[in-house]
Amino acid sequence: MIATGRTGIARLKAQGSAKSGAEHWWRQRLTALANVPLVIWFVVSFVSLGGASYTEARAWLGSLTNATLMVLLIVSVFWHARLGIQVIIEDYVHGRALKLAALVLLDFATVALATASIVAILTVSIGG
Repeated sequence: MIATGRTGIARLKAQGSAKSGAEHWWRQRLTALANVPLVIWFVVSFVSLGGASYTEARAWLGSLTNATLMVLLIVSVFWHARLGIQVIIEDYVHGRALKLAALVLLDFATVALATASIVAILTVSIGG
């Protein structure tokens, strides 16, 4: 480390604020909070469907309420996962290009997987 005549805190203040940390933290907490009732609903529903036939499960998912809650669960879980994995990438991937590539890949992967899940839910619920 080269001595610059500044204290650590002065160097930190000179870098300025990223201004997105608090917002990211709140989004992660809000998606976690949304996941609690949605996951509880999903587990209870999954257990109640134990032994159900495909036709019965399809009828269950055909309900507007159940299909909507499933889509909300998918969106919330994938958004929450994306936020968490973003933090891991930002903390542990050190090359700028590699970090950018990992974040872009993360965005594409989460959108693709969430979209595929929602399409599957809609296909089964609508009866495609």
